[in-house]
Amino acid sequence: MADDAMSMPLWERLRTRRGGLREEEFARADPYVREALSENKHTGLVMAVRARWIALAVIAVLIPFLNPRWEVLYYEVALIGFALIGWAQLRTGRVALSRPELLLIFCDLALMTFLLVVPNPFRDEVWPTAFQYHLSDFSYFYVLLAAGALAYSWRTIFAFAAWTTCLWLLALIPVALFGAEIPALSAAAAAAFAGHERILEVFDPNDPVVPARIQEVVVFLIVAAILGVNGRLNNQLVFRQAEIARERGNLARHFPPTIVDRMAEQDQPLGAVRSQDVAVMFVDIVGFTRMAERQTPEEVVALLRQFHGRLEVLVFEHQGTLDKFLGDGLMATFGTPEPGPEDAANALRCGRDILADIGEWNRERQAAGAAPIEVSVGLHHGPVVLGDIGSERRLEYAVLGDTVNVAYRLEALTRDLGVGMAVSDALVAAVRGEVGTDGETMLSALDRSGSQSLRGRDEPIEVWTC
Repeated sequence: MADDAMSMPLWERLRTRRGGLREEEFARADPYVREALSENKHTGLVMAVRARWIALAVIAVLIPFLNPRWEVLYYEVALIGFALIGWAQLRTGRVALSRPELLLIFCDLALMTFLLVVPNPFRDEVWPTAFQYHLSDFSYFYVLLAAGALAYSWRTIFAFAAWTTCLWLLALIPVALFGAEIPALSAAAAAAFAGHERILEVFDPNDPVVPARIQEVVVFLIVAAILGVNGRLNNQLVFRQAEIARERGNLARHFPPTIVDRMAEQDQPLGAVRSQDVAVMFVDIVGFTRMAERQTPEEVVALLRQFHGRLEVLVFEHQGTLDKFLGDGLMATFGTPEPGPEDAANALRCGRDILADIGEWNRERQAAGAAPIEVSVGLHHGPVVLGDIGSERRLEYAVLGDTVNVAYRLEALTRDLGVGMAVSDALVAAVRGEVGTDGETMLSALDRSGSQSLRGRDEPIEVWTC
């Protein structure tokens, strides 16, 4: 079982352990997850900072309305500090652990705690320290929490709630033990609420009312937990979207973008087994083995990457499907996963363009002092079987049948005939049936080579060459 687990791709191994992983682990594991998380993080941060600034603007107008005294300027300046912290979070926020971002979150909470606990130095009246702590509106922490839920991961939300609880309760200790008191106020409250001890507990200016403060943080923790769970559910949606993007990217490696878009809109499965007529193409580098013997492994890989890259573009430009790379060649199909009106013509156009493109590439290579390469192309049209093959653990979309074998043999036949492309009469007939007079124009560049025997077949076939 251990060997099976290690043989799984890194993404699959991470997905089986998703519950205990951090977002940054997924971001490192898969580029689609990294892109999805980065986009989600950036969008969330922008929304959070905008929401913060709007809330701060509302509070800035509300404070002087509720307390029309000069002392409120102290809090107005503090609001500017909160706005700057939000701006800094927007600049430093990113996926994965970010110590500057965590520091800014802590600064947010510390500044809020300081403003709610420490008396305003510009206030004319002198208040007991406990009364300042008691009177302070803990609900302002919910403004920071709500904005943070838009931008931070569920783990950070839990840390946010823990830090808030610690700061608020730690501030309670010096208030309760060392806070300044005005005994006359307690005496006046006792006289005013004589016989109503429960009411006196709430309104005694020198009592911080510890049970009420604990109730505040408990409710805050509950709300933070709910937001954290919701954030985790949202992250799972992001991971699912990343999986869909990865699956779409895998399709884009085989199919042209227009076909990928059409397939993504359909409900029918790609791997449904069926039979249909398609055009099959094989392309190969002639004499690649001898060429590779004279080059370093790095040069060989670089050559193949350039070769495959050029052919991939041409196949997709002609609405073809890249079935697979075959070492120094490739197999492509035209008319999969769905048939089109000009599959055979697209295959023939693609074959001609491949020969022309390789000719242009050879001129560039010779100008750079590199040896030219020679390619061979085989084209055939006919019925094939389409569907998924393999085991339950690994499936591969495959194109099977005699048509595939004939196209492969035609590509090999080009060496015997000394041509760049060999085309079956079946494909020529299909081209004529698809595009009419335009087909004749394309076919005028082909020469009839007569009946040719193919290895593995009893009957010869009519072949055209270019």
